[in-house]
Amino acid sequence: MIATHIELILGELLEGTGAAFAGTVRQDGLRQSVRVWFADLDERHGPVAELLPYGLKGHQVRVFFGGFAAAVVGQMKKASAEDVQLARALVSSIREGVTLEIPGQEPADWQVSDGSFRITATVRALDQPDTDHALVSTCRDVIVPLMAAMAELIGYDVIEAPEETQDAMPEGAILQSVVRRRERNPRNRLLCIRIHGERCIACGLEPRVKYGVAGGVIEVHHIQPLSTLGEPRDYDPRTDLVPLCPTCHRAVHTRRPLPWSPTELRHLIGASDA
Repeated sequence: MIATHIELILGELLEGTGAAFAGTVRQDGLRQSVRVWFADLDERHGPVAELLPYGLKGHQVRVFFGGFAAAVVGQMKKASAEDVQLARALVSSIREGVTLEIPGQEPADWQVSDGSFRITATVRALDQPDTDHALVSTCRDVIVPLMAAMAELIGYDVIEAPEETQDAMPEGAILQSVVRRRERNPRNRLLCIRIHGERCIACGLEPRVKYGVAGGVIEVHHIQPLSTLGEPRDYDPRTDLVPLCPTCHRAVHTRRPLPWSPTELRHLIGASDA
């Protein structure tokens, strides 16, 4: 039964989004479901994801808002264009074969306009839907991006850059701290990996294949150096962020002030192997 795996589900959400979740098991006749929500908002005051069986070989995930979520919905409606873009990109990263339904809206340009907003994702053709493997897959492929998208719209605290770094920048310190906040945020890493995968774009190393459970070390690299941003701008995770292994990430930044591009690094690797 899905309900017996609630701790597994909560653990996957924490790892995937970097946010703490709470949850409960609900009984509707003979059918059980699991509901999860952001721990700091509670079930009534924010977005809720409900995971339930779909037929005999499927899962369905429903994201909706609690009955007292007006304040959070109002906050989400004020989200910046960049946050909206990232939230939509997270939802669009849900794998092919999962059916998405957003009543009255198109999946490509959805928005949270009021508390009636709903997203329903249906996963079909699962051989063993009640196994750990199937539930982890649905969490990673569906619930994590959906709730990470909600978190983008809600917003989160800025992680300030260290004081010595800010002192070294007479202008643009605020911009730098904001961009650093996004670079460190686990949802940013999630989005890059969901779009590009976990293979280093320069050397081709896939750490999880080589190191197994110790392989979650792929890093996120900004194609345009953060220090060159003259003013705030939106960025597209499809073109502005790429995965690099720790060695290649360190290597591209050995050239300053403009780091090597991943293409240049590939050429250097090829020349050194010749």
